[in-house]
Amino acid sequence: MSKTISSSPQIDANGLRQALRIAGGCTIGFTLSKLMNWPNGIFFTIYPMLLLGMVPTLNRSVIRQFFASAGFSAFMVLIIQGLFSHLPVVMTLCAFSAFCFLFHKMSDGSAFLFGALGVVSLSIQLHFSSYVDQSSSIYPIILSNGLAIFMTVVIAAVMHGVFPDVATRTVRTMPTKGKESIRHEVLLCSTVATLSFVVFQLLDLKDSISAQAASVLILFSLCWKAAGVAGWQRAIGTLIGCNAALLSQLFLYNHSDFLLFPVCILWILSFIFSRFHILGGGAPGIGFGVLTTFGILFGQSLGPGQDLIYSALYRFTSVSVAIVLSLCAVYIMHHLLNHFSVTRHHTYN
Repeated sequence: MSKTISSSPQIDANGLRQALRIAGGCTIGFTLSKLMNWPNGIFFTIYPMLLLGMVPTLNRSVIRQFFASAGFSAFMVLIIQGLFSHLPVVMTLCAFSAFCFLFHKMSDGSAFLFGALGVVSLSIQLHFSSYVDQSSSIYPIILSNGLAIFMTVVIAAVMHGVFPDVATRTVRTMPTKGKESIRHEVLLCSTVATLSFVVFQLLDLKDSISAQAASVLILFSLCWKAAGVAGWQRAIGTLIGCNAALLSQLFLYNHSDFLLFPVCILWILSFIFSRFHILGGGAPGIGFGVLTTFGILFGQSLGPGQDLIYSALYRFTSVSVAIVLSLCAVYIMHHLLNHFSVTRHHTYN
């Protein structure tokens, strides 16, 4: 009897169209930011990846949560940096409270997308705005983020129109959790996210936005067991993403002034690794880590006349250190919170 040889996993028709949407969306956002010379190109590159990669469908609820996350993060940045930048303790407490609210929305499942996008948006904006000189203003950062949010929704709508699903998707439901587990996840993730913000301010790491973003993205798993796996996957994804960006720079070394070349390479890389992301079930895994890593590198460091080699090498080192330290903080907080019955984490179905 002949044995059946198992073939490599294949994505279905819906998965292929989602990969095309992710690749097309982030490439369009990147191209527009470079052509229009908009500041903070990282917003225009990474947001389409998050929206199209984390959510395979686009409806009114998704759009409302996306816009609401932009409004909430902008409001909190104005409050935290605009009013309390001279009071570090108050600023830290406000940041912790904001993270608690966002992670609670993620943990109880009532608005996971709102919480996830809000955490990323708030972290990035707080990072950028905290290094604004006294002679300048934080409003350009907030306006840039708002424009990126609006353009991301428009781009996502266009991508869903050009590459629509061909079959009905099954709706995934959030598992039921006890109140103790929700408290555990909210306090754990909020504490680690706040510690990340404080450390990056104290050490004056203004060029390490990718490392701070990585320290926040591994918290999307919400608990220690999943965070350990997510951290390992994020580290692998970061290594692959940085090497992919480094290889891209080798190809672009004498041609980075011609925008068409980085645009083509970004589309090819994002399409290839979108496939791995979708094959992994669409959860933030290795494929998603690769996508967001070189998305951050392209959006922040690549463009006409710019060089990715130093950025890729520096960011891989900084991201690796940030992930290790964040996992250590998650491990400590997990065991500390599990000592109390009101914050003990339980396995849920």
